[in-house]
Amino acid sequence: MDQSEKRLFLIQSLLNERPSCQKQMIPTDSERQKILLRGLMNVRRPVRIGADFLQTQDAYLQDETAAKGITDIDDLTPVQPGLYLWQGDITTLKCDAIVNAANSGMTGCYIPNHRCIDNAIHTFAGVELRLTCEQLMEQQGYPEPTGRAKITPAFNLPCRYVLHTVGPIIDGRVTKADKELLVSCYRSCLALAAENNLESVAFCCISTGEFHFPNELAAQIAVETVNQFMNRKTSVKKVIFNVFKDLDKAIYEKLLCANGVAESSITGL
Repeated sequence: MDQSEKRLFLIQSLLNERPSCQKQMIPTDSERQKILLRGLMNVRRPVRIGADFLQTQDAYLQDETAAKGITDIDDLTPVQPGLYLWQGDITTLKCDAIVNAANSGMTGCYIPNHRCIDNAIHTFAGVELRLTCEQLMEQQGYPEPTGRAKITPAFNLPCRYVLHTVGPIIDGRVTKADKELLVSCYRSCLALAAENNLESVAFCCISTGEFHFPNELAAQIAVETVNQFMNRKTSVKKVIFNVFKDLDKAIYEKLLCANGVAESSITGL
């Protein structure tokens, strides 16, 4: 099957799972088909699915990601020893692990075609990621606490693993507890990476965007916490600060590309 045929097979398979949608018309143009497929994947519950679907899905998603262009950490230039700044789509980044800004349910974003990173990672990893996360949460028996982290395979992403962490949600003024929880997110991810002998980790801008943590303060916390960890002897040798917005790129450039990382107001947390 070519990409179009794979996409139609996947759409029809997912529609067939939903009795109310079995007669839904499938758009004829590829872009609207992609939107429909992503939406169906986003709302699908974490249950098993047949081998034919998984085989087709895996081939389709890997080809889609390849078409977007994969960036290998080995091709990037550090801005400081062991530290990288890269602007782009984290789902196209080839490294040991990428960090997902998750919610406490840990099974991804269920809003069709939502533009959050949680949605993107689950979409391009494929439906097995949600099932794996659901199994972890069933074993745990309670929602994921803020500041902790879990590791899963990356399935169809170019990276090997995904580190899922729940950042603090800001409603009003940022408190000391909020700062401490964001520090904990970075420490937990790095510690988990080291426990699994990973060398490279890519962080998104945890808690900014949907969780409303101020971008500049979040970046200061990220850089300081990572630098403190990198002074330890662990398997983690390379950390990428992945940004998507120009605003965040400018903030991290200011923090990372000056003469070292400046002292920040969060010291002592």
